[in-house]
Amino acid sequence: MNGNLAVKVKTSCKSKEVAISFCLTNAIEREVIMKKQIFDLIKQYDVIIIHRHERPDEDAYGSQCGLAELIRASYPDKKVYRVGKDVEFLHHLARMDNPPDAAWQGALAIITDTANTDRIDDKRYELAEKCIKIDHHPNREPYGDICWVDTDASSASEMIYDWFLENQNLGLVCNIEAARLLYAGIVGDTGRFLYPSTTGRTFQYASELIAYGFDRTKLYAGIYELPLNLIKLHGYVLNHFEILDNHVGKIAITKAVREEYGVSTADCSRLVSVLGDIKGIKAWALFSEDEQIRVNLRSKGPAINSLAEKYGGGGHPLASGANVANWKIAEQLTEDLVDLCRNK
Repeated sequence: MNGNLAVKVKTSCKSKEVAISFCLTNAIEREVIMKKQIFDLIKQYDVIIIHRHERPDEDAYGSQCGLAELIRASYPDKKVYRVGKDVEFLHHLARMDNPPDAAWQGALAIITDTANTDRIDDKRYELAEKCIKIDHHPNREPYGDICWVDTDASSASEMIYDWFLENQNLGLVCNIEAARLLYAGIVGDTGRFLYPSTTGRTFQYASELIAYGFDRTKLYAGIYELPLNLIKLHGYVLNHFEILDNHVGKIAITKAVREEYGVSTADCSRLVSVLGDIKGIKAWALFSEDEQIRVNLRSKGPAINSLAEKYGGGGHPLASGANVANWKIAEQLTEDLVDLCRNK
């Protein structure tokens, strides 16, 4: 259910309580209808191409590829493609497909875990006949013929499994590979179930997915084991981070440092949680330099997604990101983060 509803309003007025209850009921009904509409479109199309966001994480791959596996298991005759740039550290989950441009003609495109169109990996989704958005980020940019956004969900992967359960009686099939991918997406976006976005529903769905019997030990190793050069960079982060005013942390990884350790900006992003272990820290930024400077923002309280949006990025209240052109702008962003954490 979408977390933007007025159900959280407290009132002692009976008429308002009825209105809020009616609003909630309508919202639940609308979401059920929307899930059925997504099912109907998937059933209708012979070619389905699934996209996710640029610079993907486990939930991007998990929701994208998990949905693909659900559709393939349910409809073996359909052509289902996963598209976007392949990322090496996610190869243990899946590899992307590379269909020709003609594949999008008359096809259905589905975009998972992507709040805005600028971040969609592979812009050929625009060639598709129909488009569906499935996402759990704040809905700053509604797009697609169907736009299903649930900000209460821990992850897009949780949403995909919820969609499966809603339509399971209509013939949808979940196999061990779909379960593995969706579980990986949930684990990745909840930080192994440590983040506040984790709910009772998250644990329930995770337990159901585990029952399919995939190798969790192998999956966790793929997600959390790091190559030696990245372990050494981890040491660099611990030796060079700064603690600024208002309990804000910062680590800057220049292009020279990155090349010294032989890592990409995507590799650097895997270390963003390191500063979260510091007692008393409120929020922190990890900067990694390439042609632009990639910014990973995390918080233990103050909402940081509006700050990310100010610099052309976005994300969740406690986990966001952006790209900035140079170190001067990165410093301005850092100052804004320090101000944001004042009196928080």
